[in-house]
Amino acid sequence: MLPAMEQIDVGLKSCPVCAAQMPASAAFCPGCGRSMQIELPAKQRPGSLRENFLGALAYVSFLPALVFLFLDPYRKNPFVRFHSIQCVLFWLVCVVLAVVVRVVFLGLLFIPIVGPLLAVLLVVVVALAAVFTWIVLLVKAFQGERFALPLIGNLSEQYSGVT
Repeated sequence: MLPAMEQIDVGLKSCPVCAAQMPASAAFCPGCGRSMQIELPAKQRPGSLRENFLGALAYVSFLPALVFLFLDPYRKNPFVRFHSIQCVLFWLVCVVLAVVVRVVFLGLLFIPIVGPLLAVLLVVVVALAAVFTWIVLLVKAFQGERFALPLIGNLSEQYSGVT
């Protein structure tokens, strides 16, 4: 004969999305797979909207970014400093990329029929990619995110002292 097993009183809760029953200690819903951790809305610090605005303003051109890097109250703010450094590095990468595209453009013009078409296509694709990246950086900074680009984002974090 088997020993009697104790019944453990396990508190049950239900998923707010699919109403599946689960133990109170469950991290994920067994029905829909959603996380059961309650996400509290982030508390905004006073002045964080100003911080977001300044981070986004740094991407308008490289001039506000340089001003933010040299003026004392802004360069001490890690969020504004990170976006200002990333903006300056992004502009430098765009200038180098523009020179490379110009050289490739001139080289493609020597190909008889398809060359000019490929040259124009290259310029349009690179320009659209740069504008799209610039818009993403601007929006992410305005939303308060520290969005780092793959290569220059690491340098920005390193030089701004953000970890």
